[in-house]
Order: sequence, then C-alpha cells, then structure tokens
Amino acid sequence: MSLIFQMFKRKQSVYDVTIFQTPQFGEDKGYELVYRTEVNGRTHEDVLERTFSTFNVYDTVPNDYKARFLATGDIVLIDEGRRGKTYYKLLSTGWSKINRVLLQTS
Repeated sequence: MSLIFQMFKRKQSVYDVTIFQTPQFGEDKGYELVYRTEVNGRTHEDVLERTFSTFNVYDTVPNDYKARFLATGDIVLIDEGRRGKTYYKLLSTGWSKINRVLLQTS
C-alpha cells in the first residue's frame, strides 16, 4: 500500500526522452537517434511505459515520427539535465538499465 501512496505522492515531471534504433531490427551496432520528445511521468518506469505505449500504437505515434515501432533491442535515453542521463534497453523481459558504453553508434 505504501508503494502506491508514494507513486501518487510524487509530482509528475516532464522528462526529455530520446529513442535510439539500429537501421535493421535485431542488430547490435549502429544505433541512430530516431526521435526526441518530452514525456510526462512520475518515475523512469512510468516514462518508459508511456513511451512504449505511445510508440507502439499506430493512433498515438506522433505524425513526425518516421522510425519503426519500439521493439526488443531499442534504447531510450531519459535526460534529466543536471540530475543526469539514464539509458534503458528494451529486452524481452522488459526495460533494463544500461551503461552508455553499450550504446555503440557505429
């Protein structure tokens, strides 16, 4: 019960979100920045869930988004300015926090 209370207690913030994908699904190298946006959320988990939902439903994808739906292997960067940057990779089991070193851009 206290976890639910803490979630509602925490104020919603705007997070800067960047999506990275490889040119072909399933590749391990060559990640490219494909989209940058702002997402409202209370926690990183909340932001990741909202990002996944937005970029995996045809009717909610922004008009200027030209990449594929989010899929296993894609990376999302949550940039909180002075609070730091956190990278997450989508695995078959869900989002996993990763080091920037794993984001090989070429």
